[in-house]
Parts: sequence; C-alpha cells; structure tokens
Amino acid sequence: MKQFLISKITRERLDKFIESQASGVYTLDIGCADSPYSSHFSNRVGFDILPGKGVDVVGDAHSLPFEDNTFDQIVCTEVLEHMHTPQQGISEMRRVLKDGGKIILTTRFIFPLHDTPGDYFRFTKYGLKHLFKEWKDVEIHEEVGTTETLGVLFQRLAFQTDMRGGNITKAVFLVLARLVPMLRVCIKKEYGMRSKVGVREESPIMTSGYYVIAQK
Repeated sequence: MKQFLISKITRERLDKFIESQASGVYTLDIGCADSPYSSHFSNRVGFDILPGKGVDVVGDAHSLPFEDNTFDQIVCTEVLEHMHTPQQGISEMRRVLKDGGKIILTTRFIFPLHDTPGDYFRFTKYGLKHLFKEWKDVEIHEEVGTTETLGVLFQRLAFQTDMRGGNITKAVFLVLARLVPMLRVCIKKEYGMRSKVGVREESPIMTSGYYVIAQK
C-alpha cells in the first residue's frame, strides 16, 4: 500500500522510456546530475552545470564545450525547461552530434514549478515541433494521458506543499493521484479548441511531459 501511494507516476514512465533507448554508442548525457541513467549508456560523457556523481564535464548547455560532430547520440532528460534560451540549447546539441546522430530528450508540459528559480518554460507538442524543425524523423510522445496528468498534479501537490491535516491529507491526495486516471473511460474525444471547431486532437490535450526522439 505504501509503495502504491508514494511511487512517482512520471518517474516510472521516464525510467522505462530511457531504458528502452539503451545503447553502447558514444553518448553525451546532458544534465546528468547524479547519473541515474549511466547504466543504460556504457560509452557516455556526463555533462552538467554542477559537479556531481558521474559528471565528467561541467558547463552550460547553451554553449557546449565540444567540437562539432563529436557524439553519436545525446541524452537530455528534464533539462530543456530549465534553459533560458531553449532554441540555442537545441542548436548546440545538433552541432555536436554527428550527421545521422540521434537525440533522446524529455521535457515538461503540464507540471508544477520545480528546481526554482531556474524553471523557465513549458512546451506543447507544437512548440517542440518548431524547436526541432531542422531535424529529421522527429518523434514526439506524450508521457501520460489527460486524466493521468490530473493524477500527476494531485501527486505533486502532496509532494510540494504543506497541508492542513498533515500526512492524512497528503495520503488522500496520493490516493486521488492513483484513482483520478481511471476517469479516462469517461472521455470519448479531445479537442484543441473549446469550440470543437476543426479536426479533433489525435493525442491527449493534457500531458505531464513529452519524450522526443530525433535525428540530425
């Protein structure tokens, strides 16, 4: 029961996605922090703005200290929303990738403030398509669906606030985080406009974040 309450919805999905992309090619791991995914990328260079476990190079991702066409692959998890100039960061990542190289990137959409004050942006799938307009074979995947996103918000409220009623109230929010996603059965179609004019959305109108795979 305890594990049911405290397991992090977004972390579960993120870990599975990164594990599915495991590779032994020469990889730049941007924003690696404590290197939680180092076991999936055996031939990696850990890069972060601060020193830490598994960080090989310290620097700013807006200006990567590497030569052009250096890496076969880039992994960049939960960094883009913390970049004050995201297009510059994307351009830098493209520069240091070899031709045909792949980027694996995750970022937030509907999600509370975190790691403040360095939390600058949220991205829709349309914004990500624009940022990656010079890339090839761009895949953009939602992390969770619309009602699951509501569950994520209930969970983050429990994690990031002090509540009247203390742990009892938090437990109620954590239970709701697991129950609210079940409301997905109530939704037949989703639309990108309140007026429901035009083509309906083929993907959720709300998601906690997006996973991007693209090729230089």
